[in-house]
Order: sequence, then C-alpha cells, then structure tokens
Amino acid sequence: MKNLFLILVCALLGTQAMASKVDTIAVYSESMKKNSPTVVILPDSYSSKKKQHYPVVYLLHGYGGNYAAWVKAAKSTASLADTYQCIIVCPDGAIGSWYFDSPVDSAYKYETFVAKELVAYTDKNYRTIADREHRAITGLSMGGHGGLYLGMRHKDTFGAIGSMSGGVDFRPFPTKWDIAKRLGEYSANPGRWEAYTATAQVPLIKNGDVKIIIDCGVKDFFIDVNRQLHQKLLDLNIEHDYTERPGEHNWKYWDNAVHYQFLYFSRFFNQPVVAKK
Repeated sequence: MKNLFLILVCALLGTQAMASKVDTIAVYSESMKKNSPTVVILPDSYSSKKKQHYPVVYLLHGYGGNYAAWVKAAKSTASLADTYQCIIVCPDGAIGSWYFDSPVDSAYKYETFVAKELVAYTDKNYRTIADREHRAITGLSMGGHGGLYLGMRHKDTFGAIGSMSGGVDFRPFPTKWDIAKRLGEYSANPGRWEAYTATAQVPLIKNGDVKIIIDCGVKDFFIDVNRQLHQKLLDLNIEHDYTERPGEHNWKYWDNAVHYQFLYFSRFFNQPVVAKK
C-alpha cells in the first residue's frame, strides 16, 4: 500500500507539472509593422471559475534562439507557471536584436515591442495584475542583457528585473553576435556601443527603484562583465542579488538558474503592499 501511495503521489505531481497551458500567438508590432510570434504560458488555475488575475514574467531568449527556446530547451519552464501561479510570456527577439531599438536598422525596434507593445497586448488580452509590482522581466545571454536593459529603462513598467549569463556589456566582443549590424562598427561608434549596454543604464535607477537578480556561471565568457556590473551596483549602494555558481554558457546552467529567478520574482510579487504616505 505504501508503494502504491507513492506511485499515486508521483502521478499526481507529474500531472500538476504538465497542467499549465502553452500557446503560441502572433502579436502585431506597430513599430516594426509585423507580427511577432510569442509563447504564452498560463498556469493550471487560469481556466478555473474563480477568474483570478496573475502576475507576469517576461522571459527572453538568447542570441540564435527564438520565442520557443525556453519551452523546448528547458523542459521545466512551463511548470513554473503552476508553481508560482503566474503567466509567462516569451517573445521573439529575432537574431541579434539585443532587445533595444536599433539606431541604424528601423526593422529592429525590440525595446518598443517588448517593453511597450507586448506589455499592453498582454494586459489587454489576459487576466494580469497590470502594475509594476506584479511584472518582472529576465532572460539568458542576449536576453539577460534585455532583462536588465529594458528593466532599468522602464522601471515604471517592471518592478523586478533579472539576468542569467547576461551579455550586460558587449564592448569586449566587437565582432560577435550581430551587434555591429544593430549599432554600426565598434571602431567608428564606441560611444554608441557603450550607451546601449545594460551596464550603462545603471545611472537611470537609484536604490530601491527595482528589485534586481543577476546570475552567472564562473566558467561563462560573460563572467567578467557581470562581475564589473556587480561592482558598479555595489559602488552605488544599489541593493541586488548576485550569484556565481559552477557552470558555463549552456542550457544546463539556465535550466537550473531560472528556478532561482522565479522564486525571487514570486517573493517580490507576494510582498506586503506598503501604503504610500
């Protein structure tokens, strides 16, 4: 009977883990004049009669990935919607968008799309808690840059921001990942390159403006720029959670790291509301 009970418990847990609903939708971007594919993950309770509203986590993919990367490569991603009772939105950031509005290519306006158009679409079409206290953004690699870049630039939209193995300062990599296609060659535009890094956005915030979580593996090629960002935040007395752990720039690392980030966001979503004086 004991073994049968354990089997039943495991079966129930497995069913719950797969209960979230994963949809792929097309979201029209007025700024780019095109439909952009987006994965939306709804928690198991979304279809219940209670019709409750949910916090939202915007989860960004890396260079070479797409809107489906998280649900395909990190199999536990969908279950996070159930575990933390939130909606997860995974937009398509194209190849090498770095989630900013390119000053040299008008077809790449991914800051406008993600931080404005997609947020507005999500709040209009899903039962979200449509305030910054229930909205977070993070991602891996290029998406880690996007999570911090967009989060700091749109602190009135996102209350919690994160990065996993983020390319938070891409200046040490002037020939990599199509960045020159979006900003022009580094040698001719060093000031522009600096201005579009996530690290350069730090002066836009002060301590307490946003909750920040940064995570990078010690064998990751982005570890140095993450350490530099960490030190910059320390120097400015901006509170943040910073983690280094054994790991490289790969899905094994991100499939683990994303669980810590969602726990962090859940604690933020569920913090007591402090009445404004």
